[in-house]
Amino acid sequence: MPLSPLVEPAAELDRDQIRRYSRHLIIPDVGVAGQRRLAAARVLVVGAGGLGSPALMYLAAAGVGTLGIVDDDVVEESNLQRQVVHGQSDLGRAKVESARDAVAEINPHVRVVTHPVRLSADNALDTFGGYDLVLDGTDNFATRYLINDACALLGIPYVWGSIYRFDGQVSVFWADPSPGPDGEPVAGVTYRDLFPEPPPPGMVPSCAEGGVLGVLCAAIGSVMVAEAVKLICGIGETLLGRLLLFDALGMTWRTVRVRPDPTAERVTELVDYEAFCGITPAAAQAAASASIAAPELAAMLTRRERGEDDFVLVDVREPGEREIVTIPGSVLIPVGRFRSGEALGELGEIAGSPGVPGARRVLLYCKTGIRSAEALAATRAAGYADAVHLAGGVLAWVDPVDPTLPSY
Repeated sequence: MPLSPLVEPAAELDRDQIRRYSRHLIIPDVGVAGQRRLAAARVLVVGAGGLGSPALMYLAAAGVGTLGIVDDDVVEESNLQRQVVHGQSDLGRAKVESARDAVAEINPHVRVVTHPVRLSADNALDTFGGYDLVLDGTDNFATRYLINDACALLGIPYVWGSIYRFDGQVSVFWADPSPGPDGEPVAGVTYRDLFPEPPPPGMVPSCAEGGVLGVLCAAIGSVMVAEAVKLICGIGETLLGRLLLFDALGMTWRTVRVRPDPTAERVTELVDYEAFCGITPAAAQAAASASIAAPELAAMLTRRERGEDDFVLVDVREPGEREIVTIPGSVLIPVGRFRSGEALGELGEIAGSPGVPGARRVLLYCKTGIRSAEALAATRAAGYADAVHLAGGVLAWVDPVDPTLPSY
């Protein structure tokens, strides 16, 4: 059902605003009152990346009065394939600064507040305070649960989007929604109703690991802005209680119901979200203690070529990544086969059975060290006690060992 408007209207529009927003003003559902609500709205976008880019641009074009931007990253060349709020001249700049300048070019009447911080349980409530609505464009579960809980504690809604390869998802979450236009109560739905428990670490790759079709960001980001406009103006049917699924390969859209969990406990405080999602310091320490640096691996490969060392170097990435760049002398066993257990038989064939005389040491690598750490845990659990992985992955190999190789 429709919800009551999120904000009260701002002052009367001036002549310039009427000219700028005329295409909104002639839509009966928006009109002058809706445009004045947009001008009064304070919207925070978490993440100035793939989803944040189109969201910021269209929120600015729509005339949202205040835009907050949370991001602690800088612009890299690999961002430009999809993060359209940044350009070539922004390489190396803070994303919040680049996005701020792009917003000013689109609409100089929008007030931009930058938050160049890494969102955490320590700063989320202070950062979100004063905003009417949050758009979540992040790409990891720990931050998504943090945003959900902070918004629940503050009583504000947020629009969530997710992208991966050719698939996108959008929904609206609000623990205590405003009533409908006639005063009827509306059931609250939160991210925890959709995902009561986070998936095991490493089971859902990020876009950096699995890739994403650039234009998918525009499709999902624009839907997120449409939801934001509807919430602000109190028009249409929002995605509160529904999950929108988009398949760009099949070019299909569909929705599924998301119902509140009556047994779920109410959020009363922010917690350690990395621990909640299984990203524990102990696990990170274990991976670090069983890692080697790129120069050390290069020296080992040289000794292996001379017959002075013997080990198996395993690439746990996907075949398409291996076509971009690879470390010479490695074999491919994607991390999915470690998860299913298939890789252990393959390791036995190329490295020998663990604990048996003559078994070769196993070294693993991926793009950044995340997937190889996961494969390392499975390898060590199978009995390969001296197995290690490459810290920083192939990205850490390129600069110190062979800068002529491409990075991605």
